[in-house]
Amino acid sequence: MVLARVVSVTKKGQATIPKDLRDKFGVKDRAIVSETELGILFKPLPTPEKEFGSLRGLYGGKTSREVLEEARAEDLAREKKLLERLGK
Repeated sequence: MVLARVVSVTKKGQATIPKDLRDKFGVKDRAIVSETELGILFKPLPTPEKEFGSLRGLYGGKTSREVLEEARAEDLAREKKLLERLGK
């Protein structure tokens, strides 16, 4: 069952999300607002703690330091090849 509420909207476009819904969905001081086919959708903004490690799978479980060191090594190798081609 979908719960519907009537809320007031101020002249500035501000509306209050009922407390029980904020608590239930974890809405703190910020929310993501999206336009959908059915209307406006409010979603809680993820906290850094919840997102910690969420990209790890994209990088084969490597730490950010390891990814950065690999990228720097690749850049140095590219620069070395370029300098060799230029005869420097």
